[in-house]
Amino acid sequence: MKETTTTTTPAPVTNKRGRKPGKKSSDKVDIKAKLEMSRQSARECRARKKLRYQYLEELVKDREKAVISLRQELEKYRTWCVEVDEGRIPEGLPGLLDELGAVKQEFAGGVLIM
Repeated sequence: MKETTTTTTPAPVTNKRGRKPGKKSSDKVDIKAKLEMSRQSARECRARKKLRYQYLEELVKDREKAVISLRQELEKYRTWCVEVDEGRIPEGLPGLLDELGAVKQEFAGGVLIM
């Protein structure tokens, strides 16, 4: 048996990077316009980035304020719990209960619960 080997030549590799042959110097105007468009795009991108960071910083600041407020409220409730455990009624507790409607009438299965 004879072994046949066929060799094919690979297709020429075309590099799409770099300068293209045959370009004229009249294209410099197009290059300048392209560069100016690129600069303008970069300026707009930086402006958008700056606005985004300002928005995020404001969001973080608001969240931090909310966390501080909630921690203060939690500490107030902890002290109230200690006072209730000691048999005292903390100042502001009855008002809060009225505000939240904790002492309200509900119907459960036709029975009035207070």
